[in-house]
Amino acid sequence: MDRPRKYGLDRAPIPYYGGLAIYFAFLISLFIFVPLEKHVVGLIIGSSVIVLLGFFDDLFGLSPWLRLGVQFLAAVVLVIFGIGILSIKLPFIGTIGFDHFLWNGVYLLSALFTILWVMTILNTMNFVDGVSGLVSGVSFVAGLTIFFLSVNPGLHENPQTQLPVALIALIMAMVSLAFLIFDFPAPRILMGDTGSTLLGFMLASLAIFSGGKVATAFLVLGIPILDMIWVVFRRMMSGKKFWQGDLMHLHHRLLNLGFSRRQVVLLYLLITAAFGFSAVILVSSQQKFFMVIALTILMLLLAVALVIVPAKK
Repeated sequence: MDRPRKYGLDRAPIPYYGGLAIYFAFLISLFIFVPLEKHVVGLIIGSSVIVLLGFFDDLFGLSPWLRLGVQFLAAVVLVIFGIGILSIKLPFIGTIGFDHFLWNGVYLLSALFTILWVMTILNTMNFVDGVSGLVSGVSFVAGLTIFFLSVNPGLHENPQTQLPVALIALIMAMVSLAFLIFDFPAPRILMGDTGSTLLGFMLASLAIFSGGKVATAFLVLGIPILDMIWVVFRRMMSGKKFWQGDLMHLHHRLLNLGFSRRQVVLLYLLITAAFGFSAVILVSSQQKFFMVIALTILMLLLAVALVIVPAKK
């Protein structure tokens, strides 16, 4: 069972290990439908490390530095198995490559950028897991978005190479949707850090797996990412530990404004779906750049809730 009073929540404990159900459903589907080539094996090993970490953290409460260290190792596994970001396209600038400083067959800049990206998205999904239905709902929308981008023949020179990405993204989306049934509107089981970090790890990996979709992932997860950046910055400026949980995330502030939990989840899903749909139909880097600008403006407007509404003590 979870420990609601640890986070200042006044409710009865709920079964906590839904993350294990997500992992085994995902793993079994992967073995059935996806060919086990090198990249997929790396994905399985890395995600298994994350699941073990999340399980023991849910059970015992591990040191944040230990968690970050193991997350780093899981991201390194991806790099070892050839999953990485070799370049990104920036509007009005062009392509920036990370294929420099080769060492033992590994591009160091690419490896560092990949590890930073994976750890950022992984912890973003963990941070957003404050209202039941948020992580599973956002993961469903993000998985579908990556799936539709992967099967779009106009975006890839060899669409056949995108088949594993499409299958894995669709599996993740459907597993998330299945869990959402038990997670929303009233939770009957929780995924815990086991599930939220696993889904974050999978989303981060799919965004760079066999063709970069980093800009797409940033659009779809823009609100949670910007919220995490703001929360970490605020904690550090106030002298607190950046990993110490509180009730000052955007979703908590919206609850303080009078939104119901159902309304908060639906608002997040509506924004995520809108930007996900935009990522599918707007394929040029310039178009996505303007969508990022729109996302930033939207986040600044929502930030009013973070500034003027007092947090619950």
